[in-house]
Amino acid sequence: MGGIRLRTKFLLSMVVVSAALTFTTLLVVRHTVQKQVRLGIERDLQNSVSAFHNFQKQREGTLERSAALLADLPNVRALMTTSDAPTIQDASRDLWHLSGSDLLLLADSSGQVMALQTTPTGITVREAQDFFSQVLGRDASRHWWYVEGHLYQVFPQAIYFGPASEQRVLGYLGLGYEIDDRVARDVSGVAASEVVFRYGDSIVRSTLQPSQEAELLRIAPRGTGRGALQADPVRLGEERFLATSVDLASSSAGAPALSLWVLKSFDQATAFLRSLNELLLALGLTAVLAGSLLVFLISHTFTRPLENLVAGVRALEQGDYAYPLHAKGGDEVAEVTVAFDRMRTSLQKTQRELLDAERLATIGRMASSVSHDLRHSLAAIMANAEFLCESDLNASQREELYAEIRIAVSQMTDLIESLLEFSRTRESLRPAYGDVQSAVEQAIQTVKVHPEYQRIRIAVSSDGSTEGWFDFKKLERALLNLLLNACEVVPADGGKIEIALRRDGEKLEIRIADNGPGIADAVRDRLFEPFVSHGKENGTGMGLTVVQKIVQDHGGDVLVERTSAGGTTFRLTLPMIPSPEKALATKNAL
Repeated sequence: MGGIRLRTKFLLSMVVVSAALTFTTLLVVRHTVQKQVRLGIERDLQNSVSAFHNFQKQREGTLERSAALLADLPNVRALMTTSDAPTIQDASRDLWHLSGSDLLLLADSSGQVMALQTTPTGITVREAQDFFSQVLGRDASRHWWYVEGHLYQVFPQAIYFGPASEQRVLGYLGLGYEIDDRVARDVSGVAASEVVFRYGDSIVRSTLQPSQEAELLRIAPRGTGRGALQADPVRLGEERFLATSVDLASSSAGAPALSLWVLKSFDQATAFLRSLNELLLALGLTAVLAGSLLVFLISHTFTRPLENLVAGVRALEQGDYAYPLHAKGGDEVAEVTVAFDRMRTSLQKTQRELLDAERLATIGRMASSVSHDLRHSLAAIMANAEFLCESDLNASQREELYAEIRIAVSQMTDLIESLLEFSRTRESLRPAYGDVQSAVEQAIQTVKVHPEYQRIRIAVSSDGSTEGWFDFKKLERALLNLLLNACEVVPADGGKIEIALRRDGEKLEIRIADNGPGIADAVRDRLFEPFVSHGKENGTGMGLTVVQKIVQDHGGDVLVERTSAGGTTFRLTLPMIPSPEKALATKNAL
């Protein structure tokens, strides 16, 4: 689990770093591209205005020259000398077609309009008269005329009788062109942008949608001046534009201002950012996935030795000194694994030496206690042997003396066997493959030999396989000691002992529960120490000590799981070794 957690940290770190770099790149690229697009649009707007000025100058120069040439034609002079309006109106049609203009106006020397030719028709001579009267009062070579929703740029030219230097004016000629949809499209094509011709509060012509025209009139300032919205974003409906404006004619004498608006769509210019973002996002996700896979493979290479080392540490914590450790390579992890293996071997050796030394020291400390018990039994044997020498004893008396001698010898034998078992090392184990239930049944049969224990009910249950490699003779003795202790404390009538065997992974748990009065508080903390006994008339105090020694020699542990006035439960935990090879390895390690 430690290696998995470390690998997960590697993966999460890679994902977070990759995602952060990807989204940061997206933001930086998006901001940079938008900035460059805006700068490009601003340059395009400036170029568009410059291109329109050049286009306008060429058109104005052409019309000025055309007006001058027409005014200097002899037939035009002769026509104006007639001073007959119908004649001049009829003859002006050919002149209009010859000029190729959208408007032709002829007036006499007093400014009275004599002829008017326009496209489209519908403009009256009276409207032309009002406009031309204003034109004559100005010192300008060109004028803008907005009438009936049409916008014309008019170039007036005087018609002289004789040389112009003599200033004998026969009349006036005016040529003009209309700012119509065709002109708007041409200007839009030249500027590569949307264009709007605005005259006061009215839009004359534009390449925008009607809804966008209304929005522009609402948000755009009414005042004039170059750059009123230059390089500023303008939202028309759902679309964003960058716009600039240029004055074509300033307002004067109450006349509205005429301006040209050039708008370039910012959304269309940055439309490719969506596909670019999708591409960058796809590349980022690919990088995250590829990086995560790479980190997974790399982290697996690094964390697999760590997993093995962590498993070895946990096995050592549970008392398993034989867990296999594999140190490959010469990196730091391999060095730590080798050092841990050496430490584990040294710790095992030290622990074994300490246990042996402690066991021998314990034997020395308890020699005085043992000698007292032995002398007590030997005194009983000697006294009963002297009584047997008397000749006046009957058979019943002799049998009683023999029974006391056998009891004393049995106590001495048990004490000596316990001391021998306690002094033996783990190398004395002789494991064999078999079922633990057989050792349990054998221990129960031995208990049942005692007449006083035959009425006690002993129940056995098992959960899972209970087969493995054990020293069954010693395991039987440990179980017998626990059963005898339980039989001694349970009630003579109604005594009950339950033995439960359960397989838990690679371990076997044996629980022995009785319904006795529980363990006394005086000995509860020293229960497994040698010569600790309480409430037993002939107890040696070595029973539980031998049980703990046998279980620990098998690599297991024994403890009091529960004790109360309702009974006591001992739990034995033994490692399961399913194969002879592993059993041999475990035996060599013990």
